[in-house]
Amino acid sequence: MKVAITNRQKRHPIGTRRLRKVAETILGALGYPDSELSVVITGDLGIRRVNRDYLGKDRPTNVISFAMGEGDFGDLNPDVLGDVIISADTAAREAEEAGIAFWSRLCFLLLHGILHITGYDHERSGEAEARRMEAKEREVFALLENGGLV
Repeated sequence: MKVAITNRQKRHPIGTRRLRKVAETILGALGYPDSELSVVITGDLGIRRVNRDYLGKDRPTNVISFAMGEGDFGDLNPDVLGDVIISADTAAREAEEAGIAFWSRLCFLLLHGILHITGYDHERSGEAEARRMEAKEREVFALLENGGLV
């Protein structure tokens, strides 16, 4: 399992080794122990650019994921899952609003992004699929909490 983490922001301290362990635990729990994943932590400006340039939405968001297994050549290397991009600025704001720790929110957003690139969807596939994704989020997040990672 290879998880590459790049922290492109300085406003919010991120323990990249610890975050890598969280990502590895999530991938193992989802049945992707030999997969490759790229994680980028950025600020609102960086994620806004990605959101605008690739998704046509000119605003920051909390997490964006790009699955490598989709499209015409998605089957070339099935072990390469894709990219998860998280805005630490948005994660911090959301954590403060919810009264939870920044680290907890960051880990949840990582989980959410990984679920998207492994086939889960809550936006386009209807209510039943959204419930399935939420159940998986609760299950895996509880595993992270019980393992002392969150």
